[in-house]
Amino acid sequence: MLAGCGFGGGGSEPAAEETVQLVYQDWRTDWYLPMARRELEYYNRNHPGVRVFFTPDPEVLEERMLQDMQAGTAADVFQGCCAHFPTWAHRGYTLDLAALVERDWDELNTPDWDPGQYQAFFLANGHQFGVPKYHGALALFYNKDVFDERGVDYPDFSWDYDDYLGAMRQLAGRRDAAGTPSIWGGMVDFTWDRLQVHINAFGGHLVDPFDPLRSGLDDPRSMAAIEWLRAAVWDERVMPSPTEVHNLGTREAFASGLVATCEDGSWALRDILETADFRVGVAPLPLGPARRVTLASSDGFGIFNGSNHQEAAWELVKFLVSPRFGRALSQSQLLQPARVSLLDEWARDVSSAYPEQDLDLRAFTRGQIEGWAVTTEIFPGDMAEAVRLAQAAWERILILGQSDVSILEQVDRDIEAAQRAAAGESAGVFGREPSEPKLRQLR
Repeated sequence: MLAGCGFGGGGSEPAAEETVQLVYQDWRTDWYLPMARRELEYYNRNHPGVRVFFTPDPEVLEERMLQDMQAGTAADVFQGCCAHFPTWAHRGYTLDLAALVERDWDELNTPDWDPGQYQAFFLANGHQFGVPKYHGALALFYNKDVFDERGVDYPDFSWDYDDYLGAMRQLAGRRDAAGTPSIWGGMVDFTWDRLQVHINAFGGHLVDPFDPLRSGLDDPRSMAAIEWLRAAVWDERVMPSPTEVHNLGTREAFASGLVATCEDGSWALRDILETADFRVGVAPLPLGPARRVTLASSDGFGIFNGSNHQEAAWELVKFLVSPRFGRALSQSQLLQPARVSLLDEWARDVSSAYPEQDLDLRAFTRGQIEGWAVTTEIFPGDMAEAVRLAQAAWERILILGQSDVSILEQVDRDIEAAQRAAAGESAGVFGREPSEPKLRQLR
């Protein structure tokens, strides 16, 4: 597979013993391969002493990558995100990029990145395991046709949670004998990061920002956010549980016309605009009782600590975070660039691809520019167990309607016990905050 996916440039090749061979692993989606082929052909032409081979992510990425890392056979350069990327770093499999970033600070134009997203690629002991790939942001997609039919004002930056709930009530329309509306007012994916933004907006946290082994689920503010969602689903009946929309995700239910609004990211733009047969609008998530929040993606590039060609791998990473590669991601799949300097070009790409849609993309970009985008809160101990415990509780509260939010108090204690048990002798991981001098220099 690696030989088949190596993209060479024109001209004569260096002798095999003089050529550094790198393996770069990334998404296996249909659109990514031709984009990667084009960009790596360019890279190989301009780096005659290096040949980069592309391989797609394995089907079960998190499990298989850990196996490859343990065996010493992982790709030199790879993409990661979410909870699994810092997990690889905590286990010692990622190269610390801090000194390389510091050395090439001006060349990278690091302040062009969102400081909040950038900070997500540090462990608490200062180890930098990645750099940003793109900047997805959550926003509220809405069906303009339904809003017009119901006489509901479009959402904007003035909207708060009361406005959100009031609009969903109006949008729901007539109900059948079972109380099911003709169209649901809105929809949220009940997952860790999608619920985190509501908890943050109410002033709470999933992970205590001052003690990464402590859970914030039993904080009254966190519980108030989950209660707001529970009431929207089971008391107000304006949001569906997944079973009521055939277990579709947010974007699929929205594009199918089953819900009038949905919370999803800029990464879903092309999918939604390709499949929706109505006029689409985007607006920021509502202003919370404590603050305004959106979620920034934590997708980034890292280097395997066992790579035999770490300097060459770093040169490839610098290319992958360059404006050129950011433009390629935007033009191929309309992915929101990590670099603020590319946002105007991204907006033109979106407008050019879908001229019939009038989209206010500030719903995605203002959080990136103004600093109110947050990233997924991660436990450095046993993140998988924390997610399992929280998801089981949220299923009972939000999906099945079998419990109220009081069960979160016990879940909070169970999560903390799991984290302290997992920490064991790894206390050094939690020693200090990310490197302050580097973070302060960002925009």
